[in-house]
Amino acid sequence: MLELSTCPCAGNTLDRLIQPAILVVLAEGPLHGYRVAEQISERLSFGDQKPDMSGIYRFLKTMEAKGLVASSWDLSHGGPARRCYEITTDGERCLSQWIETLERH
Repeated sequence: MLELSTCPCAGNTLDRLIQPAILVVLAEGPLHGYRVAEQISERLSFGDQKPDMSGIYRFLKTMEAKGLVASSWDLSHGGPARRCYEITTDGERCLSQWIETLERH
């Protein structure tokens, strides 16, 4: 019998799905973290739930540490400063490899 606790359907490898989703969104241009989460929510089905904002920001921070995305403060609006994220060259390479892997399988 299949042990579902170790199956990807249990969510243990969710980062493997969210990371490429973030890269796909950022490949279209720089966005604020909240807008990244909105775009992911619009493209992926979460049922009646929205993606966890703190989780998206955690992924963005981790991805920045890996060099897949870069961030800067956007001071151009009248309100508080917002962090803007964009895909890096390494992030583009990672996304390309993800696409090649999906095509191969």
